[in-house]
Amino acid sequence: MIVILTADIIKSRKLSSKKWIDDLKALLLTFGKAPNDWEIYRGDEFQMEIKNPEDALLIAFQIKAFFKSIDLDVRMSLGFGDKTYKTRKITESNGTAFIRSGESFETLKKQKLNLVLNSGNEAFDEELNLMLKLSLSFMDSWLQQSAEFVLVAIQNPNLSQEEIGVKLGINQAAVSRRQKRSNFELLMQVEHYYRKKVKTLEK
Repeated sequence: MIVILTADIIKSRKLSSKKWIDDLKALLLTFGKAPNDWEIYRGDEFQMEIKNPEDALLIAFQIKAFFKSIDLDVRMSLGFGDKTYKTRKITESNGTAFIRSGESFETLKKQKLNLVLNSGNEAFDEELNLMLKLSLSFMDSWLQQSAEFVLVAIQNPNLSQEEIGVKLGINQAAVSRRQKRSNFELLMQVEHYYRKKVKTLEK
């Protein structure tokens, strides 16, 4: 089982792509190589294969935090399944993971949601999508500073608040405030619960 993440950048014209495209590519390169594992297309959409389903939500949270840290936002759908047709380009491959990701992606605007998942398991999807909907109630409201903290904290899980402060150029008290404002601990609880539940899909 793999996960296909399909995404588009909300109001991408608000900011020149020159200001974010290289940083986005650098972030996506930490998860795989282009165009085999991920590809940006139509200027403001991208698709990525996540080989380990357990990592999917943490990756989605990083992408969300990246865009919120530059005052943009992103819609994402996570489709779980297989890849039955593989090509050199991720966007030309196919399988149930692609179909589920695409189907859910088409419903995002209508549902007014920025993150959904589709595994084909109704009970799993209903439970996790409700948790994501609740999480979006604060993630969608992240200020740039909060999102910047979330991104650094996820990418450096072993750093103390003082060490994160050095990376962000702020003191430990400011780091603590950003952590609280971002609801980071709750976000990580959701992520850990997802990791536990997704293992039941793989059996």
